[in-house]
Amino acid sequence: MGLTYTNLGLTNFFTGKRVEIRALVDTGALHMCVTRAIAEALGFDVSEVETVPVTVADGRTLRVPRVAPIKIEFANRSYVTEAFVIGNEPLLGVVPIEAMDLVVHPVTQELRVNPAHPDFAVFPVKLARAA
Repeated sequence: MGLTYTNLGLTNFFTGKRVEIRALVDTGALHMCVTRAIAEALGFDVSEVETVPVTVADGRTLRVPRVAPIKIEFANRSYVTEAFVIGNEPLLGVVPIEAMDLVVHPVTQELRVNPAHPDFAVFPVKLARAA
């Protein structure tokens, strides 16, 4: 299996600044990651935002800027979240993938809307029974 890339729209939820990007769909990552250039294009000053510790694939822990809120758009889905400013290409992790009810097709290497729920995202929720 190769790498899966997809086109996304990102919007700074407060200012309305929007960019179109091509991101690596990374099922080994949890969250959205953007480059410094993307964060700045969205209007964030990464020198003025909070930095947080993240653990990267090789096990190192780094402190990186966190920008928020960012609206991620794909097909007929969207999700408002935060993004970590790190690396040289944007990554779409599993939290936004699951939140938008998307699936990665392993044969065609495409990100797709879940065919079981083509019109809107569906979230499985379990409720505890009252005692």
